[in-house]
Amino acid sequence: MKWTFLSSVVLLSLVGLSFVYSAGTYWGQVHYGNSAPFLLKQAIYLAIAGTLAYAITKSELIRNEKFWNVIYILSLLLLVAVLIPGIGVVRNGSQSWIALGPINLQPAEFAKIALLAKLSCKLSVVPQRGKIFNYLHFILILLPAGLIMLQPDFGSAVILVVSAFILLLIAGYPMKFFVLLAFLGVGALTALIASAPYRLDRIKAYLDPWSDPLGTGFQGIQSLMAIGPAGLFGHGYGYSRQKYLYLPEPQNDFIFSIIAEEIGFIGASAVLFLFFIMIMSGFGLAARAGSQLAFFMIVSIISMIGFQTFLNVGVVIGLLPVTGVTLPFISYGGSSLLAAWICVGIILNFSTHKKN
Repeated sequence: MKWTFLSSVVLLSLVGLSFVYSAGTYWGQVHYGNSAPFLLKQAIYLAIAGTLAYAITKSELIRNEKFWNVIYILSLLLLVAVLIPGIGVVRNGSQSWIALGPINLQPAEFAKIALLAKLSCKLSVVPQRGKIFNYLHFILILLPAGLIMLQPDFGSAVILVVSAFILLLIAGYPMKFFVLLAFLGVGALTALIASAPYRLDRIKAYLDPWSDPLGTGFQGIQSLMAIGPAGLFGHGYGYSRQKYLYLPEPQNDFIFSIIAEEIGFIGASAVLFLFFIMIMSGFGLAARAGSQLAFFMIVSIISMIGFQTFLNVGVVIGLLPVTGVTLPFISYGGSSLLAAWICVGIILNFSTHKKN
């Protein structure tokens, strides 16, 4: 099961490398005078991420709650730092990055992991299932979620909150609590959308992208124009048409559009099948976990990866409004790839705790 999980992750990362190159060739040539700048950087990111993940698999430190207390606090400090002018970098309307020389760090990617790990530690020591409700759990969730919303990064905040609530559900929070939460969530979501015109524009573009084809509906339309004509087998690797400055930065959030355009429905389905194998094998590792902490850690992290994948692909195929989240292991970006492989290291580490 462990090798199935690891193999699927490696294959997804290699697919990512190949399509970061293909999707970014023209964009790189126009903006950097080089057809392979994204491939080179992504390969370096992958080497660093793989090395870090290996170190994590061997570490005893990550099984210590005190370690995650420190990491959680550090993640909050980074989320505060990113909001400080001169430290945080604004990109595409969000102040979500910290510039570290040639590297841009996105703290929200790591805050998601820190929260789930911290919450898993807290939930694993609940003495009685009936007394699981604790206001501290919600404070732990709301602090990073609120800071991420201030950037604003709606997509990352949604992933963080949904993943945390999945963990609470698995840990034994009653279903009636989530029904009430759903009603409150609809009201809060409505208020958040109404408070920011750009979010309302995205909803309008989702319902009718052709109402503003050169503005808010542009990315969605171009994505569908990439996928629609591709057919079963696509135009062939490297022969995307939409990457020629029609689809903005195609190596990032909309890379799945290029995958579908170049290798068609069959190829795109194969990539999604790899995600399915990874998620199912991850849940299999959780089922074999030898402790409640290991179970919560693995299930929560796999759920987060699965939900983020659903969000990204849903946006690309027009099923969901644009949220601006990456496709794990595949989209270009150091923070995204590093965070994904940190998750792999944590899962493999905790999966070594076998049942007696």
